[in-house]
Amino acid sequence: MSTSHPFDVLIRRAMVLDGTGAPAFEADVAIRDERIVAVGNFGDAHANEVIEAHGRYLAPGFIDVHTHDDTNVIRTPEMLPKLTQGVTTVVVGNCGISAAPVRLRSNVVPDPMNLLGRHEDFVYPNFADYAEAVDAAGPAVNVAALVGHTALRANLMDAFDRPATSDEIESMRLELEKALKEGAIGMSSGLAYKNARQAPLAEMHALVDEVGRQDALYTTHLRDEFAGLPEAMEEAFATARHGGAELVISHLKCAGVGNWGNAPLALERLEHAAAGQTCHCDCYPYTAGSSTLDLGQVTDEIDIFITWSEPHPEMARRGLDEIARAWGVSLMEAAKRLQPAGAVYHNMSEADMTRILAHPLAMVGSDGLPNDPHPHPRLWGAFPRVIAHYCRDEKLFELPEAIRKMTGLSAHNFGLTDRGEIREGAFADLTLFDLATLEDVATFSDPIAPARGIELVMVNGRIAYQAGALVQRAGRMLRRRAS
Repeated sequence: MSTSHPFDVLIRRAMVLDGTGAPAFEADVAIRDERIVAVGNFGDAHANEVIEAHGRYLAPGFIDVHTHDDTNVIRTPEMLPKLTQGVTTVVVGNCGISAAPVRLRSNVVPDPMNLLGRHEDFVYPNFADYAEAVDAAGPAVNVAALVGHTALRANLMDAFDRPATSDEIESMRLELEKALKEGAIGMSSGLAYKNARQAPLAEMHALVDEVGRQDALYTTHLRDEFAGLPEAMEEAFATARHGGAELVISHLKCAGVGNWGNAPLALERLEHAAAGQTCHCDCYPYTAGSSTLDLGQVTDEIDIFITWSEPHPEMARRGLDEIARAWGVSLMEAAKRLQPAGAVYHNMSEADMTRILAHPLAMVGSDGLPNDPHPHPRLWGAFPRVIAHYCRDEKLFELPEAIRKMTGLSAHNFGLTDRGEIREGAFADLTLFDLATLEDVATFSDPIAPARGIELVMVNGRIAYQAGALVQRAGRMLRRRAS
């Protein structure tokens, strides 16, 4: 091995999980500039920095395909909730809500766009404006962005409780086309939310057809994750198929007590569709969801925990049933008084969730809400939880498969070229972890807590996190290359 051109970083004697699902193998990994330049056994090769892995596991940096970090990558570019999990790339703009392109028509941020921030945070009328702001902020992780369907509606419609007109649909389509050409990786929808619920097939087809023309991706928070799940899945498959777009179903779940036990049927539908079109899903490793407080989900069959309330901030961090008793009103009346508010809904079964998480077509996404003052623990713990709890302890799947669901599969489905794998020529986004000590520490009662066992994280060839501390910010905006 030549000593005239030393490596920038050499990671020695790591157990490499390459992101493809292949078994782990011991190797040295050499990095120069931003990329991996060699994987093998390099003896006494020179490097500016040598990291002794001592047999710990080295994986591609984890890719969080489902986040709501849109404004946080700019406002809080350290991105510690993700970096401390070993995440090196986040996909923003999910569930139909995105920071760009957005031109708010009033001082009120429409629900659920208020999950992304306050009025003053929406200052990106064009996607290019947002992409440039991300690069200027220099976040600690890479950022790929979807355009939200609800955001497009908010730009052009004076009311959400109706279908868009043909002129509004055409204006949305043109705006979507422009954003895709400026580097957005696709479009997301959140058809379960009230501000998108009235969008009919004609509206969705026109937009997803544009996604397909641009060879981009369509992701969807289904119109119904409860009793209407089968029909909602079929709508998503048909919409993507009509446009010739690749599809990802966001946080696939069987929500509601009456829907428990239906994961096998939902996965059978996914498999059947995947035989004829490209479709996948993402999943988070918890049996509770979190979002804004939705009257349609208020029931006494599950526990509902209020995380924030604008009119009644004193009621935060209490159960909805406890609040209703204190006020002497029904659950529904209490929920109406609390709105706008945030909530954690314990509405899934463990058997359904693990069945979906283990499926070969499922990727991992946290769906964390970084602006929630008492966030769901998935914001800080999702990825270590998959590895430590469900892989190591519960043996739900083998370690190479757990890593594939967080890296190679995700990079392939979201068009992240040369990421998600450890191989020569790939970007050096890497996570070194100790499987024996790895643990997701965040809990529902104490959710803001970094994981243990993540020893080192590299982003674009630079050490970003080491020994429990941020070292430097080396992320960037990942723009889609227009077809």
